[in-house]
Amino acid sequence: MNEPSSEGEARPGLRERKKARTRQAIQEHALRLFREQGYERTTVEQIADAAEVSPSTFFRYFPTKEDVVLYDALDAPLIDAFRRQPTGVTALRAMQEAMHEVWGALSPAEMDEQLERGRLAFQVPALRERYVIEMVRTVGVMVDLVAERLGRAPDDFEVRVATGAVMGGILAAMLPMYESSGSLDAIALVDRAVEVLEGGFAGL
Repeated sequence: MNEPSSEGEARPGLRERKKARTRQAIQEHALRLFREQGYERTTVEQIADAAEVSPSTFFRYFPTKEDVVLYDALDAPLIDAFRRQPTGVTALRAMQEAMHEVWGALSPAEMDEQLERGRLAFQVPALRERYVIEMVRTVGVMVDLVAERLGRAPDDFEVRVATGAVMGGILAAMLPMYESSGSLDAIALVDRAVEVLEGGFAGL
């Protein structure tokens, strides 16, 4: 009696892993094609063909071509890592440690892919507006998480302002990495941003 139930529980996990692999393959082929022939010149049909899926399958995973760049598979792991941080750690340090945990586990190739996505988002006009919208959404998610951690309401003024300042500070710290083709250390930039934020903008 228990065996069928166990198999039933295993199948969703396998399906989810297969879906994650398909999503990753589509994104990897898309980034390669963008690199080789440019974002504007690359079509959804070309991406689907390279990933060996149909265009309709592409759209099941990514509603638009912009989404194949803006989708970040690290969002869920970062949220989980943030929630796992000890209660005695400040929300700012919890964010920092979550980024260390998740980004620190990336291979050089995976980190390069993250940087490539960021550069595309900043350098391609068609992506820039969507990126701003995604950033606003991300700030909203982080406000909810920080409020949850502090036991305060998500519409708490101090929670919203402080979380927005942190997210803006981290983004500003990483802009040079996205704007250049160099290989700056993302984690080191986050650490420097945290130092400035904890210092209360001393001297400014």
